[in-house]
Order: sequence, then C-alpha cells, then structure tokens
Amino acid sequence: MPEPADLLDLDDPEVVADPYPALHHLREHAPFAWHEGLHAHVATGHEQVSAALRNRSLGRIFTDREPAADWSTFNWLHADSILDSEPPKHTRLRRLVAGAFGRGHVARLAPRIEKIARELVEQAGDGPFDLIDAVAEPLPVTVIAELLDWPQADRHLLRPWSQAIVKMYEVSPTPQEQAAAQQAARDFAEYADALADHRARHPGSDLLTDLVTARDAGDRLSRRELVATVVLLLNAGHEASVNGLGNGMHSWLTAGAPAVDTDDEGATESLVEEMLRHDSPLHLFERTATQDVVVAGHEVAKGEKVVVLLGAANRDPAVFADPDVFDPRRSPNPHLAFGLGIHFCIGAPLARLEMQQAVRALLSAHPPLEVRDAVRRPTFVLRGFERLVLAPA
Repeated sequence: MPEPADLLDLDDPEVVADPYPALHHLREHAPFAWHEGLHAHVATGHEQVSAALRNRSLGRIFTDREPAADWSTFNWLHADSILDSEPPKHTRLRRLVAGAFGRGHVARLAPRIEKIARELVEQAGDGPFDLIDAVAEPLPVTVIAELLDWPQADRHLLRPWSQAIVKMYEVSPTPQEQAAAQQAARDFAEYADALADHRARHPGSDLLTDLVTARDAGDRLSRRELVATVVLLLNAGHEASVNGLGNGMHSWLTAGAPAVDTDDEGATESLVEEMLRHDSPLHLFERTATQDVVVAGHEVAKGEKVVVLLGAANRDPAVFADPDVFDPRRSPNPHLAFGLGIHFCIGAPLARLEMQQAVRALLSAHPPLEVRDAVRRPTFVLRGFERLVLAPA
C-alpha cells in the first residue's frame, strides 16, 4: 500500500491546475509524511510547515547541478545567494543586503509605486485587459529596475531572464527549459557584473550602489555574492508580486468580490493578506537536514529533505476558519506565503506595497471588475496565471 504522500502527483495536470483538493486530502490524512517520488518528507499542515521552517537543523542546502561545465554560473548564482546559504554565511549576507535594502529605498519608492500602478492601469484602457501583461508583470519589474537604477533600454531583458531561471524550481523541468536557464543565468550574471563595475566607478543613490559599497565591520559582499543578490532580488522579489496579484485578484473576483473600502489602508492591507493566503504564489519550499532531527514529532535523518507545501498550510482548517472561502476581512491571518524563520522573504514589504497599490489603482479606475478569461501557468511550485483577462462588470 502506498504512503499517503505518494498519492500527491505533482506532475498531474489536474493537480497543478487545482492542487487544493489533493492538498486537503494529504493534510487531513498525513500532515507530515514521506513522499517516495520526491524522495523527501512532505509537510502540509500549518503546524508541521511552521515547525520545519523554524527548525535550524533544516538548512537551505543548494546542490550543484551536473555537468558542472554547463551549470557553472547557475550553480554559483544560487550557492552565493541569501536564499541558498546558511549561517554564518547567510547571517553575513542578509545583514549586508538588509542594510542596503533598508536605507529608505522602499519607503522612498511608495509614491513612485503608486504612480506606476495608476499609469499601467490607465494604459490598459476601459475595455477587457490582461491583468498579467498590463499590470502584474510590468509593475514589479519596473520597481526593482528603478531600485537598482537598471538602464531603461535593457529593462525588457529582466523578465525573460527571470522566467527562464525560475522554471528550474519546478518538479520536472524539460531539457529545453534547462538549456534556457543555463543561458539566462550566464547572460544575467554577465550583465549584472558589468553594471556593478560601472556603478562602482559612477556611484548613485540607488540600491545597486549601496550593494556595491555594502560593508559591515570591514566585511563586504564579494563580486559573486553581489551579482547573486541582484539576480535574486529580481527573480524572487518580483515573482511573488506577479503571481500574488494575479492569483489574488482571481480569487477575490471569482468569490463575488466581497466589498472592500480601498480608501481604508487597513482594509486594503487585509485584502492583500487574504490574496496571499488563499492562493499562494509559492507552493513548495525545500529544506535539508544537516543532522538527525525530530520535526513535528517525526524523525528526519541527516541528509534527508523536507518539502513544505505552503499553499496547503495556508488552507489548514485547524488555523483558518472556512479556509477555502475568500474572506478579505480575515483576522488574524497568520499565512506562510513569505515563509518563516531565517529565510523569511526579505522583499516581503516591497511585494506587499506593490500589491496594495495595484489593487487601489485597479479599483479606482474599474469598480467593479469581473474575470472574462483565465489561463493558468502549467507550474506547481510558482503558481500563477499566463493570462487573466478582466473587464468592468
């Protein structure tokens, strides 16, 4: 008889399209269980996922892809990033990056984010428009490009590079996707390295300049660490906003768009938190045991992986009343969309701000809206839409 977790087939198109029935079944029968296909323990309950994310004996250990000659740049972009390192390296990197990231850049951008969001919504026009193409994708890419002061003429390169690289986070990337990720990693790293060199000679008031000069007690980011940080800021930083806004608007509108006063800052914040919870942009995060450890009452041997399913945890009825119902007034809302523990998303405040401003702009220009067409991306780990056509109701 198969283990309960093995009944979760992440290659099944029906599960990818709507994972929640399968996740509910697994969480109900085995909130922490071994999955032979993934060769990992799988955590689906909110308690179990939280325990795994908080456990310091479960590390974010990046394993180099082979052959090394083909994956060299891709490998070091991950090995030298905050996301795929552990203390003491992670502590040093996060301190340096957070110091640069926290020097008022996000706060100063708030009015600019509002302006960009309103301009994008206005450009979408009064008729049906694709939310992903018109607003969800260009907004965070524009914002992170302005944070880094990325050359305007080359900003169109960022999204394709990012999309190619993040496809490697899915369960079964194709050979074509692997080749595209290798090339995108090389091109992205080469460009970011050259831009950092230029910014070192011609400093400005942007985030990239701060990263170039980031120091702490005589320490600084190495050349590769700086490039890996820039790539991570785009890849991880904007994917949450793109998918969070698309998934969230779809959830809200197909639930009948329960009334929200977007002039009320607290109400808008609550709406965005429910968007992140109800259909999370990131569904799977992987950790590896650095020693024998007990997680949520289960033994995990050194070297074994633990896969946490964030979308399952965010619909756990033990924590969220009527978890499948979209409730924009839900409080409290302890969702795990941005993770937990030392790897909590460093860009979460920026992603939240982008989503809040986009929602306000959309509802200010088009109250109310309805979904006319929706096409899901065929991915499980990073869950989102390829196309989401909205129109005034």
